[in-house]
Amino acid sequence: MPAVVVNSLSKHYGTKKAVINAVKAVSFDVAKGELFGIIGPDGAGKTSLFRMLTTLLLPDGGSATVDGSDIVKDFKAIRNKVGYMPGRFSLYQDLSVEENMRFFATIFNTSIEKNYDLVKDIYSQIEPFKTRKAGKLSGGMKQKLALSCALIHRPVVLFLDEPTTGVDAVSRKEFWEMLKRLKEQGITILVSTPYMDEANLCDRIGLMQDGRLLSIGTPKEITGSFKETILAVKAGDMYQLLKSLHDLPAIKDAYSFGEYHHAVMREGFDKSELEKYLQEKGNVAVEIKTTEPGIEDCFMQLMKN
Repeated sequence: MPAVVVNSLSKHYGTKKAVINAVKAVSFDVAKGELFGIIGPDGAGKTSLFRMLTTLLLPDGGSATVDGSDIVKDFKAIRNKVGYMPGRFSLYQDLSVEENMRFFATIFNTSIEKNYDLVKDIYSQIEPFKTRKAGKLSGGMKQKLALSCALIHRPVVLFLDEPTTGVDAVSRKEFWEMLKRLKEQGITILVSTPYMDEANLCDRIGLMQDGRLLSIGTPKEITGSFKETILAVKAGDMYQLLKSLHDLPAIKDAYSFGEYHHAVMREGFDKSELEKYLQEKGNVAVEIKTTEPGIEDCFMQLMKN
């Protein structure tokens, strides 16, 4: 049986006059021991979804189970066997690192010593600062403390809501390495993130926008479903270049992508024709190269469709 099963789960806010549908009939499942990512921008519905699965919000439609327990009927059982790390740092800022750890261990009738083997790799990095107030920690250290507190009762399923938002690149890399080690210990992990590059670090992903899951699969399966040719284009004036790309009927879509613009080409139109067209439009220092589609390209295409 999967660790998480979600069937047409829905959530809305507001009144009849002004209803916001945060989660719209979302369905997916997560295998035991899997690292599953929900990828999407702010406002996509990721936090509402995670709060329902961790029994902090009641759904308005559909159903879901976590480790075989219903999120409505068996909420007490779920709270004892899941770990939840919210997007915003929510530990007690006026308590020390060690005091926060002992407090959360006590809530679940356990101790730091009993489950130290599970959090050792993470907690050992902040243990030298165990007397420091949580509010005085750096972003990366707060992240490690929050994860340690979420793990201290040895959960079966771990929910991490945008855990790397607002931390530096080094801390982001360290965090994902920690998740890989936790996965090796058999913990099922669901992580949400707005960072498309983190999608490739998951076993499977769900691309979410406007409360809906647009696509589910492995990162390779999702990028493999993109059949059009993508050209990476840049020129002296990038604003003028993007306008020129949008004016060409042979281009299905065009959007900014780092130092380049990505142009999704219609069938039968080649690079030399595009270069000639752009020069005729007054673009200078034009550079064009074929590029492989990434998760971002797939997300843009799914949104357009």
